[in-house]
Amino acid sequence: MNWAPLRNKIFLGLWIGVLASNVGTWMQTVGAQWLVVREPGAVTWVSLVQAVTMLPVLLLALPSGALADELDRRRLLLGVQLSLLVVGAVLAALTWAGAMSPPLLLAFTFALGTGQALTLPAWQAIIPEVVPRDELPAASSLGAVNTNLARSAGPAMAGLIVAQAGPAVVFALNALSFAIFAVALLRWRRPPAKTSTERFVPALRAGARYVEHSPEVRRILLRVILFVLPGSVIWSLLPLVARAGLGLGASGYGILLAALGVGAIAGALLMPRVRRWTTPDVLIGAGGCAYTIALVLIALIRQPVVAAGALVIAGLAWMTLVSRMNAAMQLFLPNWVRARGFAVYQVVFAGGQAAGAVIWGQVAGPGGLRTTFLVAAAVMLAGTLTVRWLPLHTHEGSDRGPVSYWPEPHLMLQPHLDEGPVMVQAVWTVPAASGAAFVKAMDAVRRSRQQTGATRWDLFRDGEQPDQYIEVYLVPTWAEHLAQHEDRLTGTDEHAEEEAAALATGRPEVTHLLPADSSD
Repeated sequence: MNWAPLRNKIFLGLWIGVLASNVGTWMQTVGAQWLVVREPGAVTWVSLVQAVTMLPVLLLALPSGALADELDRRRLLLGVQLSLLVVGAVLAALTWAGAMSPPLLLAFTFALGTGQALTLPAWQAIIPEVVPRDELPAASSLGAVNTNLARSAGPAMAGLIVAQAGPAVVFALNALSFAIFAVALLRWRRPPAKTSTERFVPALRAGARYVEHSPEVRRILLRVILFVLPGSVIWSLLPLVARAGLGLGASGYGILLAALGVGAIAGALLMPRVRRWTTPDVLIGAGGCAYTIALVLIALIRQPVVAAGALVIAGLAWMTLVSRMNAAMQLFLPNWVRARGFAVYQVVFAGGQAAGAVIWGQVAGPGGLRTTFLVAAAVMLAGTLTVRWLPLHTHEGSDRGPVSYWPEPHLMLQPHLDEGPVMVQAVWTVPAASGAAFVKAMDAVRRSRQQTGATRWDLFRDGEQPDQYIEVYLVPTWAEHLAQHEDRLTGTDEHAEEEAAALATGRPEVTHLLPADSSD
């Protein structure tokens, strides 16, 4: 395990703050699920707690990602933690007073999930601000250790506390965890960062366009959903496995979740060696098969010791695959769209968990736990086998750092920032012998233009002058085109353009076409 990022005092402080928050969140989940496990229709209530926890991420991750890219991320996180402190304290007080019904509990769970939806993209986006790029994989693995240490300690602590003092104390400790994270944020003095000039709705659209035109990101998201959807059966139905399947109480349920966390921590410790030994696709195949075996063992053998061992395997596989996908996103996304890209990642991840919670809850009602886990195992295995045809492409060696290599546009007209659309025309002169290679090289340029702002792109050939190729692309506003000039382009974009330019005779002649009613 590479512990280098923890030598950075800023990262260490924030890591501890996030650990406290994660422990509190897992304690909250255990307390909420155990509070409704004896209610009539417990299968539905338990699965709804998991679904409602994830639902805010589906609804708010994209807006929160845009906010995290536009606003000061430290201040955003600080405000959210203080709000969650208040919500958690009220939940604890009402539960202590005996006034917490299942519908009201779901409402508070949704509110806490809303805070998590606002927290996750901003937290993921600030990691590259505090650690060097070459330490990002290690920081991602430490993030996985953080999450899974919380999964190990939080449920075990919650099980013991629920058994001895009741859910209200668990909820109060969760509220306290937000205060610890807030203190860590207060101790971080973030250097002044450039304030985004993007408006909220255009920023959302820009983030969606980036993902739409990034095959690498889309493939990562596909692999996430193929794993998380069947894998969520454990997280959503484990309370029922503990109580109805194994006859365990709150403490036993906490021990089962602790076994899951122990496996995850073991996976995090093994990750650096595993990354050196094997390819991402082999890792995906091995992890998916291991998780499938764990699901079958839980379904067929109703012994607490066997179930705990299976959960160790499942935790190891879960951490290994999720950490791998997270690191791939960290390394690939450029800074200007990192929070929005992670917001989409969170939507897919949470959507898989929420959909899985609802699906497996409905299957378990008439079909029983054994059938449900066997069906989930079959789905997991089928998704894992698709890696042969849908391999993971991360391009981790590519240069994702920002560069500004376009010359500043000098126009006779002075358009307003929100004027548009703007059509950019670039005329390339290409020798006849290089024509086919140039057209092929321009495909990477097309992706660059579309990822950084273009809504439409085309390449034409001049009928009167066959050696001239005209690249035309449309950008929604002048502000977005200026953003392409200033901070959206990366070293990879520059490399793609250089490869095309090497096949042409010099750089293209660029003109900017503005709306006919543009101001003088």
